[in-house]
Amino acid sequence: MWLLLSLFVSLGLITYFIIQKNVSHITKTPIWLLWLVLMTPSFVWMSWFLIYGENKPLPILLIFGPFLICPGLYWWLVQKGRIVPPSEENSSILGENTNDADTSSTDAAKVRPINATEEKSLRDCFPFGVYYLQQLDYRPQAILCRGKLQTAPETAYDRIKKNVEGVFGDRFLVLFQESLQGQPFFALIPNPNTEVAEEKNQEVLTRPWLAAFLLIVTILTTTIVGAEMSGVTPEQLQDNWMVLFQGLPYSFGVIAILGVHELSHYFTAVHYRVRTTLPYFIPIPFFLGTFGAFIQMRSPIPHRKALFDVAIAGPLGGLGIALPLLFWGLSLSEVVPLSEKSTMLQFNALDPRFSLLFALISKLAMGATFIKGTAIDLHPLAIAGYIGLIVTALNLMPVGQLDGGHIIHAMLGQRAAIAIGQIARIGMIILAFVERDYFLWAILLLLMPVSDQPALNDVTELDNRRDFLGVFSMAILVMILLPLPEILAKWLQI
Repeated sequence: MWLLLSLFVSLGLITYFIIQKNVSHITKTPIWLLWLVLMTPSFVWMSWFLIYGENKPLPILLIFGPFLICPGLYWWLVQKGRIVPPSEENSSILGENTNDADTSSTDAAKVRPINATEEKSLRDCFPFGVYYLQQLDYRPQAILCRGKLQTAPETAYDRIKKNVEGVFGDRFLVLFQESLQGQPFFALIPNPNTEVAEEKNQEVLTRPWLAAFLLIVTILTTTIVGAEMSGVTPEQLQDNWMVLFQGLPYSFGVIAILGVHELSHYFTAVHYRVRTTLPYFIPIPFFLGTFGAFIQMRSPIPHRKALFDVAIAGPLGGLGIALPLLFWGLSLSEVVPLSEKSTMLQFNALDPRFSLLFALISKLAMGATFIKGTAIDLHPLAIAGYIGLIVTALNLMPVGQLDGGHIIHAMLGQRAAIAIGQIARIGMIILAFVERDYFLWAILLLLMPVSDQPALNDVTELDNRRDFLGVFSMAILVMILLPLPEILAKWLQI
């Protein structure tokens, strides 16, 4: 029951954070009301379990009703209070339609960030053999340069970007995107990151003392939680505080996995000269001891190759630490009888068969002791590795601003990524009805926008090596999420 309450509190905090970050700036509807609507399914289900316990199943109406009604009500409330800034009176950059000549003259009259002489210089930045410029549209948020691509996208972007910077310096950011009709166009937007502003904000951006403080606090909270996982009681801790060190294997394991994950993002972003914060850990004094870690990129991604590399570096780096720790921890774990209470978060009686990859690693690590009808009492080090596996899977979901969303965007383009993100969210909802532990995932994915920020050069495609790594990462996700097939379970005798 305490585990269920911890999950509920964690879900509530995460939900509030996501709503505040993603929709607070686009709607006047109170955040607390949006949060209450999205948390209604969890309130209903939690109330049922508190009143009737886990032995009495939820009625079908209480399962589907809140889950289907609340997202629609949430969307309606957001739209009801939606703030429409002047820049949204016209189409967004990504959704530009080529059939809008009637509005271009009006926009040009209202917004003209360059004079006639500068406009002539801008037109000269587009050589005929590189990009045949046909039309300039002045929009509140950008100058749109439409025409026909005459050479390779990467060559065109590098040439035109160099020409624009030669005329305007760092006054504009040069974006190269595709319209919804698949036509590549250039967009010049005001550059918020001038060299002066960058030097001024560099110290504020990194904040090494804050990063170190959060790391130390997270080590403390994960050590306390790890000690509890090791069986240390409050009475034992009061008698001898040294027993707290029994939580260090879990603490160091989780910190190592999350730290390598975020540092992989960080160093890859630095390699591409993307301004980014240091990794910040999020400590909590219950449940897992931490909500994870994160970095924030404060400047645009230069191209889709960089977007791909930054995105995939985290999951691969974290997984490279999580798998060895999981194997080591499983070799220290014990086999217990399988029961109906064995779930994804029942660490003292976990059934690894919910995941194909986890089941295979468990059999490899535990050998003949892990057989049919048994579950695993995870060693704290195995719990850390297992959490790393789950975190990797969640980050690889091909939705919006998650790593998987960036990977699919870099591989297939933003339009395809949005469609795949919607399919992934629907698929997770279906999977949640098969495995109820995935309900939390389904709710989190529903809260996330399905689109992410495009790269400056969002047209140039990836090479074959990166495409292979992208497919490989999605294969890892499938192996983590899909349950162990019955025929393979019989062959492995588990």
